[in-house]
Amino acid sequence: MSEKANVVMYTSAGCAYCSGAKNLLDKKGVDYTEIRVDLQPDRREEMERRSGQDTVPQIFINDVAIGGFDELMDLDLDDELDPMLGLA
Repeated sequence: MSEKANVVMYTSAGCAYCSGAKNLLDKKGVDYTEIRVDLQPDRREEMERRSGQDTVPQIFINDVAIGGFDELMDLDLDDELDPMLGLA
């Protein structure tokens, strides 16, 4: 098995896409760091600088911006997510 990935996800309260992304990662047993940009507004600027996006969630796997929930699901459907997460 590969080394576990470092996953960071920028989220906010009441975001259905954030919940979907967290649920998918939870089902896979993946640990992740959640940064709540609604509670830490200064971190939103960091998220925008890192991702080039201003919407949540923004997900990073090993410091690579993969996008939001839709992109996470696409990677999973294409069988590309597990290797990125160190699960394959």
